[in-house]
Amino acid sequence: MISDKDADLLLLGGTVVTQDSERRVVADGGIAVRDGAIVAIGTAEAIAGAWTGERLDTSGCVVIPGLINAHQHFTADPIVRCLIPDGIPSQEAIFDWAGPLHAAVRPEDDELSALLTAVECLRYGTTTVIEAGTVAHPERVAAGMARAGLRGGVGCWGWDQPGLPYAAPADEVLACQRAVLDAFPAGGLVEGWVTLVGHALASDVLLAGAADLARSHGRRLTFHMSPTEADVVAYQARSGLRPIQHLDRLGVLGAHLLLAHAVWMDAAEAELLLETRTAVAYCPWAYLRLGTGVTRAGRHAALIARGGRVALGCDSVNAGDLPDIHRAASLAVGLARDMTMDHATITAATGLDLMTIRGAEAIGMAERIGSIELGKRADLVVHDARGPSGRPMGRHDLTLVWGTDGRSVRDVLVDGRLVVRGGRSTLVDEAALASEAAEAQHRLLRDAGLPRV
Repeated sequence: MISDKDADLLLLGGTVVTQDSERRVVADGGIAVRDGAIVAIGTAEAIAGAWTGERLDTSGCVVIPGLINAHQHFTADPIVRCLIPDGIPSQEAIFDWAGPLHAAVRPEDDELSALLTAVECLRYGTTTVIEAGTVAHPERVAAGMARAGLRGGVGCWGWDQPGLPYAAPADEVLACQRAVLDAFPAGGLVEGWVTLVGHALASDVLLAGAADLARSHGRRLTFHMSPTEADVVAYQARSGLRPIQHLDRLGVLGAHLLLAHAVWMDAAEAELLLETRTAVAYCPWAYLRLGTGVTRAGRHAALIARGGRVALGCDSVNAGDLPDIHRAASLAVGLARDMTMDHATITAATGLDLMTIRGAEAIGMAERIGSIELGKRADLVVHDARGPSGRPMGRHDLTLVWGTDGRSVRDVLVDGRLVVRGGRSTLVDEAALASEAAEAQHRLLRDAGLPRV
């Protein structure tokens, strides 16, 4: 007979950084996990005395909530990471490299590249990822995510501007989106999102239809907007309005929407995002890597400081390159402090919030994840603080944002399942995965007619 004090796993001895509403930190803490949920939090002594179950010693470690990556491309790019030259304009990278690569991708490539990215994200402590909308085979991407044990959202890319590859009429694009929502129900480990490519590639009919679809199904909508000034120019020519103003006029903005990037905005557009509670996925490394002008035009610091719904992302492995949310957080905070010269408003504590509870709020999952609280899903990350970056241990927020990164992650749980242990995936043969990826890279470059640089 199972006792009501039997747990599947007890984490004992680490410093538990809860990120709850009081931002409690429990020294020499303990967590009991049962059926994928957090059922007890307290001191290690209290948890060990009250609960039975398998024990995971976290002494000398820091235990934090699983991290949130709100914008990550899972397909094509991971197989050819660090091969698209960085000395070319972004449009050349898209049309001369990304386009041919996606044209050559096979269904099995989508699953392989998703698996590669999922394993890497988990090893850096990211437990939830929202796919950014470059998926031709969403069911294969979801399979790759599930194989690694990653939580997240997936959709199929869509646009209806005629004359472009993969374009389709708005009703066909929406039918594809609806099929994904049906295939991956809300609340599952991998759930379906309405996912357009965005920019200026969607008609007003498609934009409004996608928003209606998300709202009617109680789901989320995501698409790209204004990473560069090109979208501003396109929308002003289209309607005389800037992009966010145009979306507002269509009724597309709202709490259901997660906009990727939103770099080139003016003050009025930023106000609209705040007023409508529209969320933004902020990918600072991609903007610096691609030179899109975030230090000139970005208003993310103001959104964050004023309580806007902002999450962090890493974009693609040929833009943000390394899908480590710790690095994204330190850069986001550093840029904000330098651009505003305000040292008090946005701090390391803000960065930790963006990685965890504020990120979860921005993607609409804060009732399940983002903090270590009773009843929430057991998405947990164990940082080994016994290495050089943790000797001696300083303040946890300063350490986690400025003093370390994903390389100090030792163990990771998703939904109570130990998916990384000792820095390695427990579910995937990483050596075999590396060999398969190398073979796929050679074939994909060949089929796309691209050089092996």
